[in-house]
Amino acid sequence: MTQSRTHNCGELRIGNAGETVRLVGWMENTREVSANLVFLVLRDFYGITQAVVEDEELIALVRSLNKESTIAIEGKVRERSSKNKNIPTGEVEVVPERIEVLGRCRYNELPFQINRSKEADESLRLKYRYLDLRNPEVKKNIVLRCNVVAALRAAMMAEGFLEITTPILTASSPEGARDYLVPARKHPGKFYALPQAPQQFKQLLMTSGFDRYFQIAPCFRDEDARGDRSPGEFYQLDMEMAFADQDDVFAVLERVLPPIFAKYGTYNVASEAPFRRIPYLEAMDTYGSDKPDLRIDLTLQDVTELLSGCGFAPFEGKKIKAVAVTGFECTRKQIDRLCADVEVQAGEKVYWFRLDEHGEIAGGIAKFLQPIKEQVIEALGLTPGTFVGLAAGNLLEAQKTAGVLRSKLGALCPKHMDRERYEFCWIVDFPMYEIGEESGELEFCHNPFSMPNGGLEVLKKAAAGEVDPLSITAFQYDLVCNGVELSSGAVRNHDPEIMIEAFKLVRLGEEDVKSKFPAMYNAFCYGAPPHAGIAPGVDRMVMLLTGAETIREVIPFPMNKNAQDVMMGAPSAVTEKQLQELSISVNAEE
Repeated sequence: MTQSRTHNCGELRIGNAGETVRLVGWMENTREVSANLVFLVLRDFYGITQAVVEDEELIALVRSLNKESTIAIEGKVRERSSKNKNIPTGEVEVVPERIEVLGRCRYNELPFQINRSKEADESLRLKYRYLDLRNPEVKKNIVLRCNVVAALRAAMMAEGFLEITTPILTASSPEGARDYLVPARKHPGKFYALPQAPQQFKQLLMTSGFDRYFQIAPCFRDEDARGDRSPGEFYQLDMEMAFADQDDVFAVLERVLPPIFAKYGTYNVASEAPFRRIPYLEAMDTYGSDKPDLRIDLTLQDVTELLSGCGFAPFEGKKIKAVAVTGFECTRKQIDRLCADVEVQAGEKVYWFRLDEHGEIAGGIAKFLQPIKEQVIEALGLTPGTFVGLAAGNLLEAQKTAGVLRSKLGALCPKHMDRERYEFCWIVDFPMYEIGEESGELEFCHNPFSMPNGGLEVLKKAAAGEVDPLSITAFQYDLVCNGVELSSGAVRNHDPEIMIEAFKLVRLGEEDVKSKFPAMYNAFCYGAPPHAGIAPGVDRMVMLLTGAETIREVIPFPMNKNAQDVMMGAPSAVTEKQLQELSISVNAEE
């Protein structure tokens, strides 16, 4: 007996016929056949069981209950005359001798049908998430998440990693996103920050003599939502290794992840080690993205020299990238929709033409290409029936726009995309620095604590104007699967002198480094081991495994796109007394 029941609702089989049992669960549905016969479907975490209510008093009780009331049923199991092969318990039914109401549902109407909640408006699903999670199809994602986390934990411990938790209340530091700040009551005017990642703490653990660390770490970033990113908080498999380099980190994840993806994934094929390694610049030039979906066999081709003088004004003085695809049979209306979708996502226009079945260039910008028809066909290796999409702009604009086009063409052309597999790759050799979009000044591209390729020497040359800082690469790497960035990682900069020199290039001096990262700077001055790490996102991993369209489908209680918990009413106003205790005054418009 478990929790005052003899069996769960997914457990009874024909061998239980004749037994007296007690089941508990939610009354999912009822069907009244006659005045003295009612079918009742009882659901719990494990499944559903049909009950056949034949007693008049019990029928009256059932009639008085709303769906989703919780009840206990005691009665005998018997073989069903009309069996249901679609459910495990479909050969039997329970004839109740007693029904006990455990928790009455007081609403005649539900916000949505439980077993069809995924069809409901998302705002309703989030507001009534506790009802949404009753749907077995929704619940199974959370169950899978639990199993994946347990498998990750077991695999990491088998690799010799220790699970160590790090603080939630910490100091604010510049790590690329906005902090969530927590006022310190005992220190008026000062704030804690929720960690964007355990970055500094895990590096300090390496300086403390721990060799291999991991945790399923909560991270907090005040970022906007998108399909593969939840606002507010997320979890990652955070890990760090002492006396290690890039290859050591890669080897661990290449052993840990493929078996988990193969076992729990929607697809049972996952890349085997070693994963393909693609330098950042090559990824951008070949795929138009630093998170390429390698299930798509299409690549970008540079046609700048070929087309820049064709007379088409948008190409003049621009870089031009082409994506050629065979088997893309579509109407002009479909092509226009494709181009519009790419422009919405990439912010730049897409142009096109095709080589028809007669070997003639037609459609789109064809008239500009007629004089160089043979050169175009030869350069792109075109065959009749080939569609060619084109993107123009500065190098990065052309690459990114063509990259979006490549992804959409792959999704539209089954012969060019092997969907049913998990294809991993490493993107390596990221730029150390970039020009910030908002500031227009030199900023760290990824992680400010990364080791530059070339060490102290290259940084000093950059400071002296002998090397372009934008040409410096770092030992930074991303793990990508099916076009989704699962993680960023790096070999860490463990030398205080190199750290100071790296920060000087972004206008932060030695005193700034000491004040912003006092613990890390001081710890490194006591002899720090070379170390490296990474932190794959658990939420994104489970999203890929389930095949969910958004990350909110795999989080038990997600926020909406505006970082609001509509179920709990967060964020919410607080009392004036609470604000006074924290020495805070609120100056916000209604």
